[in-house]
Amino acid sequence: MDVVIYTTPTCPDCHALKRWLQASGIPYEERDLTDRAIMEEAKARTGVRVAPITFVGDAFFYGTFADQRPRIAAALGLIVEGAEKGAGS
Repeated sequence: MDVVIYTTPTCPDCHALKRWLQASGIPYEERDLTDRAIMEEAKARTGVRVAPITFVGDAFFYGTFADQRPRIAAALGLIVEGAEKGAGS
């Protein structure tokens, strides 16, 4: 499933999202919201102007990384019996 993330260079939640995706071995395409055309594309697709915005297939999520993480994990099938696969104790 394709993962596309809209981020900004100074966004802490964007950095956390990218670290988590990389640590989980999930490939993604990153689009920089500081580019006006990319920003307008994201606004047209989602109706919001925030970072990060994450697309998993046709579904999209926005808000803090902590808010997005469980929804992204579920969309990617990373949830097993209420816990993320590979999540350490």
